[in-house]
Amino acid sequence: MKITKQARRDGRELFNACRVNGVLDEGRVREVVTRVIAAKSRSYLAVLEHFKRLVKLDLDRRAARVENAVDTSPAQMDAIKANLERKYGPGLNLSFWVNPALIGGLKIKVGSDIYDGSVAGRLAALTNSSNY
Repeated sequence: MKITKQARRDGRELFNACRVNGVLDEGRVREVVTRVIAAKSRSYLAVLEHFKRLVKLDLDRRAARVENAVDTSPAQMDAIKANLERKYGPGLNLSFWVNPALIGGLKIKVGSDIYDGSVAGRLAALTNSSNY
């Protein structure tokens, strides 16, 4: 479905209206979708489609996955969360995973950014940089 410039503009306005202090408010998103569906204005499906795309992109940008070789202690979780929120702002959805294949260290993925401080990552980088 081709989306018109006006539908993109309207979807962006709805998306911006759903943000509170730079973070998407789930209650506002639900309310906006309900009101747009009830109003059934011209090209409302295209507006909702673009709005859905913007919401999905924001959720993906705010998702953070932290992998550790061993269980992460609550103190470490708090420190990692504080550091990530300082860099990316509030509203991150953090998930902590144990991945023994890392051997040691952390691997953090926030949106499309990847920080690999694991032993396995360093060994892979060393292997790739050798001149064999």
